[in-house]
Amino acid sequence: MTMTDPIADFLTRIRNAIKARKLFVEVPASKMKIDIARILFHHKYIDSYEVIEDGKQGILRIKLKYTMGISAISGLKRISKPGRKVYKDAKSIDRVLNGLGIAIISTSKGILVDKQAKKDNVGGEVICHIW
Repeated sequence: MTMTDPIADFLTRIRNAIKARKLFVEVPASKMKIDIARILFHHKYIDSYEVIEDGKQGILRIKLKYTMGISAISGLKRISKPGRKVYKDAKSIDRVLNGLGIAIISTSKGILVDKQAKKDNVGGEVICHIW
C-alpha cells in the first residue's frame, strides 16, 4: 500500500509517541524526514536522531526529549498537504505562536526554519509548524 503523505505520517508518529510517553520513535527514512529531524535537534525539540541502514530504505530513530515528564514538543501541525500546497514568499512568512514555535519551510536553499528563510530572503512551501 502506498502512502500519500509520508510527512504527515512522520508528524503523526511523533505526536502519538509523545502522547504515549515513548522514549523513541522509528519511522521510514527519507531525505526530507532526516532534514526535519536535524532541525528539531538543532532547535532542541528532540534529544537525538540516527539513521539505521537496513538494506532498503533505512529507519530514522528519534529520541524524544522530556523535561520532568513534559515533552519539549507541545504541538505539531501539517500545513501543506498533497491536496493543498501552501507557499509563502519571504515577506509573508508568519511567526508561529508569536515566535515561540518554528515553521519548517522547503526552499530553493533546502529545508529551513522561518527565521532563516526570512534572513536569506527566500520563500517556499510551508511544510509544518512545531511549538
